[in-house]
Amino acid sequence: MKLLTHNLLTSKCLKGVTVGYPLAIVAKEVKVNEIDFNPEFISRMIQKVDWAALCKAAENLGHSDELPPNVVDDYENNEEFLKKAHHFLMEIEVMNGDLICPETGRKFPVTDGIPNMLANEDEV
Repeated sequence: MKLLTHNLLTSKCLKGVTVGYPLAIVAKEVKVNEIDFNPEFISRMIQKVDWAALCKAAENLGHSDELPPNVVDDYENNEEFLKKAHHFLMEIEVMNGDLICPETGRKFPVTDGIPNMLANEDEV
């Protein structure tokens, strides 16, 4: 599961959950895979990303050393910033672990890089 995916997931569908975001990450296995850099895609995605949640996720995974704490001004034209954002959003992957709802503590497993966000009938 890429950190971009994590940034978009919520457990709001669970009974009694009002926000369900951001999900905590407890990683058992993390991989870093090199992926072709696409500055246009990253530039468009930064508008949709909760940057504070991305920073927290990167910190939880022990990969926050190069991530700027804030989105820089004029990021669309800042290739260095876009490359760093690309690395954190696209190249760091949680292969196995759990995502945890911040309100209920419900765990959602991540297996082979795929988060299982299915809720049981009694949870919705």
